[in-house]
Amino acid sequence: MKNNKIIYLLIASLMLIFSACEPIVEEDHLENSTNVEGVTLKATNTTAGGNEIKLEMLTPGISGHWNYIIGKALTDEATIVFPVMGTFNFAYRGTLGAELFEKKVAVTIDKLDHPVPAEWGALLGADAVKGKTWVFYKDNPEANGDGPLWWFMSPPNNPDPASVMGAWWNAGICCPPSDADGKMHFDLDGDANFNHYETKTATPTKGLFTLDVAGKRLIISDGAKMLGSAAGNADGVYTIVELTDNKMILYLNNNEANGTGWTFVFRPE
Repeated sequence: MKNNKIIYLLIASLMLIFSACEPIVEEDHLENSTNVEGVTLKATNTTAGGNEIKLEMLTPGISGHWNYIIGKALTDEATIVFPVMGTFNFAYRGTLGAELFEKKVAVTIDKLDHPVPAEWGALLGADAVKGKTWVFYKDNPEANGDGPLWWFMSPPNNPDPASVMGAWWNAGICCPPSDADGKMHFDLDGDANFNHYETKTATPTKGLFTLDVAGKRLIISDGAKMLGSAAGNADGVYTIVELTDNKMILYLNNNEANGTGWTFVFRPE
């Protein structure tokens, strides 16, 4: 009998110990601090119609970032210099507390009164929202004994223009890529859009582009590939050798297909 009482006491003691060790859980329920309509965004030209834009998210309790098409600002307030003219919708993406949201604010740029790299206008044309189409420069006056230079093997690890245009093998003449008669289109219609067309009438493969003027790079991403990418690299990063209104020369210093340099020459459609 005494043994039973001792056992009961031990069981009771253990139950108290285990119940005391159970954590106290406080459930936090996320709630929205406002709705999308309650988020106040402001985009202001710092000069009338100018291309320096002040972006502001004015609603307390909201966190997120600005996406201004060609870049991001990880703060509620930022001042940017936009490189082209037109009407654009800049987006603020963030959380209301319990759910994610995106809201846009429009701004119109009528003049480029703050300096911008000329490469932006060259790549996108006079109407950046509409954009610009590029094709291979098959009648390029720069040629070698085989013919015009537009897609060819070149010396590796040397982005100097003279080296880039020194063809080791003028592959475009004998062995062109499958998209030799295709095209590619760049625009800023809501995003930095890139479309690749295998032929002039094909359904495009859509992606995005990044124009890194300071780094002299053009980057193609999000599932699309550069025209002539049979000699491209998987990362989609190309060195800009020349980018003007009438010509674009891109270069890879060590392409994955051959382990050599490769040069791509384009012109507007």
